Amino acid sequence: MAANGTGVSTPRSQLARIQTQKKGNEMCHDDSGKPVKAQTIDELHSLQKKRSAPTTPLDGVQGAFASLTEGERQRQQLQSISASLASLTRGTGPKVVKGDPAEKPYAVAHVAHHYHHVEAPTISVSDSSLKFTHVLYNLSPAELYEQAVKYEKGSFITSSGALATLSGAKTGRSPRDKRVVIDDTTQYELWWGKGSPNIEIDEHTFMVNRERAVDYLNSLDKVFVNDQFLNWDPQNRIKVRIVSARAYHSLFMHNMCIRPTLEELENFGTPDFTIYNAGQFPCNRYTHYMTSSSSIDLNLARREMVILGTQYAGEMKKGLFSVMHYLMPKRQILSLHSGCNMGKDGDVALFFGLSGTGKTTLSTDHNRYLIGDDEHCWSDNGVSNIEGGCYAKCIDLSGEKEPDIWNAIKFGTVLENVVFDEHTREVEYGDKSVTENTRAAYPIEYIPNAKIPCVGPHPKNVILLACDAFGVLPPVSKLSLAQTMYHFISGYTALVAGTEDGIKEPTATFSACFGAAFIMLHPTKYAAMLAKKMQKHGATGWLVNTGWSGGSYGSGKRIKLPYTRKIIDAIHSGSLLNATYEKTEVFGLEIPTEIEGVPSEILHPENTWTDKQAYKDTLLKLGGLFKKNFETFTNYKIGKDNKLTEEILAAGPNF
Repeated sequence: MAANGTGVSTPRSQLARIQTQKKGNEMCHDDSGKPVKAQTIDELHSLQKKRSAPTTPLDGVQGAFASLTEGERQRQQLQSISASLASLTRGTGPKVVKGDPAEKPYAVAHVAHHYHHVEAPTISVSDSSLKFTHVLYNLSPAELYEQAVKYEKGSFITSSGALATLSGAKTGRSPRDKRVVIDDTTQYELWWGKGSPNIEIDEHTFMVNRERAVDYLNSLDKVFVNDQFLNWDPQNRIKVRIVSARAYHSLFMHNMCIRPTLEELENFGTPDFTIYNAGQFPCNRYTHYMTSSSSIDLNLARREMVILGTQYAGEMKKGLFSVMHYLMPKRQILSLHSGCNMGKDGDVALFFGLSGTGKTTLSTDHNRYLIGDDEHCWSDNGVSNIEGGCYAKCIDLSGEKEPDIWNAIKFGTVLENVVFDEHTREVEYGDKSVTENTRAAYPIEYIPNAKIPCVGPHPKNVILLACDAFGVLPPVSKLSLAQTMYHFISGYTALVAGTEDGIKEPTATFSACFGAAFIMLHPTKYAAMLAKKMQKHGATGWLVNTGWSGGSYGSGKRIKLPYTRKIIDAIHSGSLLNATYEKTEVFGLEIPTEIEGVPSEILHPENTWTDKQAYKDTLLKLGGLFKKNFETFTNYKIGKDNKLTEEILAAGPNF
């Protein structure tokens, strides 16, 4: 019993109501609210998610979706996706509907059925025409995380917030399985034969593989579709569509391509290039030209790429880079496999270099803005990054060595094939259990000093990096235009090969244009474009050796990174242009006699060798390797006469 304030006891069931009074202007703090209107949990969930409203005004819109109602715009967008997925033997695209099939019911009113005319036998009825293909269109990273963790084995959220995924049996690119359709145009335009990365396939075989990929994708309950851009130069950007079966692939390309705004997406229209990634499904090894269960096929006439039998996401990134190496030179734009940064005064530098030369380390400079780390275009407007993200190696990654990459591995980043602690989800970056080629893909804005938009003025310096394990190239050389072309075409570095008995000999590696695996035209065509642009805009070429000095690997020592940074700083500042130079033997390189902060004795490699004869012998050996490599290009004529070719040859080793 309780008292009611009058001295009379009241039963518990009749307790007096507690009154809350307001004093003056004070608020009454009552956090109780009205009960929800939803009658079911599903109804409650529907209130939780707010639908994104279109932001493009319908009046005055230019392009494919101009002056359309929202319903008509969405219908045309779905028709475009249906057309992309058209099966050529049936002549129609599938019935497509937006949304996750797990979230039923869906609106049949949004279905688009697109009829696509082709000259091929048609099958009037098939099971695929009786089903819907659900399209998960340009999902956000958060949505893709949910799809990956829920439906893809091997997908986990790590302690830093990044998504760890597995690429399956293939943990790297398969260059021997990459094919390009040879036709009446590409037969004469592309670089074929010895040294070329382009392996031919005919149109018919491409269509067989395309049909196999499209039929596989159409058989699924859902596919992921990304509509994105390549090239930050708005005048020369390319619209790409990526159709894939995995959330991992969709998130990877979301990061690596340029992400459209809502306005750009609503007016996207028909893509310029389409990727069909059916990587979980193998190609038919009995098909002509096939040599394994993997096939990555490019058809430049159809502007399509088909992936079968490999789930390694890097195939999409590098496949599109190959496409840009074909499309951009047609517009007199030079496509480059390089890093690029810009000083606070607007001076731009390009960095070329194969793996292990320090390209990423030297182009990432806290005193300069990062335009991009891997793929660029040089047009009449200046330089522009092709991509919207970075694809960094992760093996032995640490916060001390690479703080920018370390800090970029957070929510939204894709981590490929890494090993992590089962309980804490902390990544073990030194663990090579799955592969040594562990990677992180993240948007470029995750780098603090990234320049957004990723464009800059014309480069002042073109820096060619070589890690010379023979120890005979100078730490830095100023190159003539012809020498820049020669070393650009050569694409030299030296790797150190280890053997069981402990003998380690340097091995020369040459990759034309510092990216032979991705170029489509003959290397001399890119080199001639580079020389023309350098000449027009007054850029200087430099050869920087980040490798050994005082002897080859095993007897000499690697040039200290602080010295190399001082050299790069002197290039950026322009002070190195005013130095006194002397010429070397054999390679005929111009080397400075003095650089602030760098010991003068190391600038000429001969000074650092105690055995002078061994130096000369090694120098001649490397010169011979350059000459032998260049034999591939000596018979190729540039222009109407052979003058330019002869100039390039004369800029090489002379002995």
